[in-house]
This record gives sequence, C-alpha cells and structure tokens, in this order.
Amino acid sequence: MDIKAVKFRKDGFYTQPFAFGGEEGPDKFDRILVDTGLPAGTPEENPDENSLAFTGKDICNYMDALAALGYKPEQVTKILLTHKHADHSGELRSFPNAKIYVNADEMQAAELQNLPNLVPVHFTDGTYYNFPKTQKICDGIWFVKAKGHTNGNSLVIAENEGLFYMFQADITYVDEALYENKLSVVYDDLSAARETLDRVREFVRNHPTVYMGTHTPQGYENLEAKRVMDLDHPYPTTLAEVNFTKKEASGKYICSMRGFRRPSRRLEMPTLQARQGEVQQSVIDYITNLTDGVASRKQILRVLK
Repeated sequence: MDIKAVKFRKDGFYTQPFAFGGEEGPDKFDRILVDTGLPAGTPEENPDENSLAFTGKDICNYMDALAALGYKPEQVTKILLTHKHADHSGELRSFPNAKIYVNADEMQAAELQNLPNLVPVHFTDGTYYNFPKTQKICDGIWFVKAKGHTNGNSLVIAENEGLFYMFQADITYVDEALYENKLSVVYDDLSAARETLDRVREFVRNHPTVYMGTHTPQGYENLEAKRVMDLDHPYPTTLAEVNFTKKEASGKYICSMRGFRRPSRRLEMPTLQARQGEVQQSVIDYITNLTDGVASRKQILRVLK
C-alpha cells in the first residue's frame, strides 16, 4: 500500500488565536504591540554640540527589528498606540490584521488619517489604582489615559508575575527625569503633563513597577532585567560619548512633535549624555509572557543656554 501526500501550497501560516482559540477564545492568544516606531526611510539626524536631543544612529528599521525577534506583521492582533507622533505611529500601516487602539482624543491627528482599523478608546472601565480613566484591553493589560505630552497621550500597564510593566511612552524621555520629578519641554498641556507625572510617580512608589521608556536604552534594560524602579535609590546611569564630527545633512527631516515651549529666560539643567543603544527604540513588544526583546534608541539632553 502506498500513502502519498498531494502538495499544492506552501509557506502559509495560521495564527495562534485561530489555531488555539476554540475553547478559550481568540483574545487569549493575542499578540500585542505597543507603538510601531519610525517610518522606514526616516533620515538620521545630524547633531552638533548645541542639539537638544539626538535619537541615535540607525542599525536597522523598525520592521526589520521586529522580524529579528521572530514575528511577522500578520501575526500581530492588537496595537496599543500611546500617542500620535510619527516616532510612535510610523509603521501602523504595516500591520494588516491588527486593531489599533488609540485614545479617542487623538483620532483626528494627521498621522492617523486613512487608517481603516482604528479603535477609538473612551476609557470606560473606571479607575485602575490611582489612574481615574482606563480601559481594560484583556486580562492583565490596561490602557491608561495620560494626557500631557499630547492631548491624547496614553500609557500601558501589563501585569505579569507580580510586577507591573509600565510602557510610558514619552511621559519622561530618560529615567533620570522620573527620579528628579522633571518634565521635558515637549507637551501639549503643561498642567496635564504635571498631573500625569505625579500619578506615575505615585504608582511607581506604591507598586513594583518595571518602568520602560521609549527614547532610552534604560527602557529595554529595565525590561530584560525585570528591574523595579526605586525612586529613592536611582539605578546608576552609564554615559556614552557622542561624536559630533561634522557631516553633511540630508536636508530631509521628519518631526511631528507638538507643543515645544521655548523658555523666555535662560534655562539651565544638568547635562544628560546619551547611553549607547543598539536599535532605535519606539516600541516595546508585549507578547503573551513578556519574553520579547525591545528595539531601543539613544537619547541626549544638552544644557540649554
């Protein structure tokens, strides 16, 4: 007796929610991204000694970084967008099967137009600890209204094995700002940004929180080490040298930051040099058991004079 297979297709896939979700439901097997990085083709910056910020050199684009973790865009089922800026929303169109959850106050942003799979969030699930307006995305994952950096800014908290993983977007650009209780100069609403930072610090002080920023290697380092933020005992920062050798600029720039307030008087602040990062960071990928890696990018703050 001969038993043979008839082969007529190859290289297909079935998502885990489809293949495993019959009894528990497909949402049990979601693959969730927080933000989607800069759009491919964004030119590198050309900083000098007077630059206020430098996000670092490219090693690869966002989609290649995701692929290096072993994931295809078709496998992503949900994207939690912290805010509209292009360094967080740049690759939304690359995920054809994902529902994109975004604060309803951000829906009219130019960066989000003509996206068919947006889900406006109205934060109808009430209080989550000291945060008054939240939406439960699924068991253990909360979308939290965090106005300030933008009017529709949000953060994400994921509970896992007794820890609270806070994907905080741009509430602070570096961990030192959280320790020192300082706001950046990028905001739409200053008073709301202050209120949000106060709530974040209160939460961190009262819950074992892994604090993950998106503009500093500290974000992925905290994640990988499961490092709990201790406001009274700052984790030491390793500084890296930045080469300001003059290069010819491309003449092409992308920036969607809103609310930059130029000081009316001279503002002095401690210099925070960039730490060495590996990949530009604008997303931390939470997938089921938080064993994912994180694309990262460097941040530099210079003295304003």
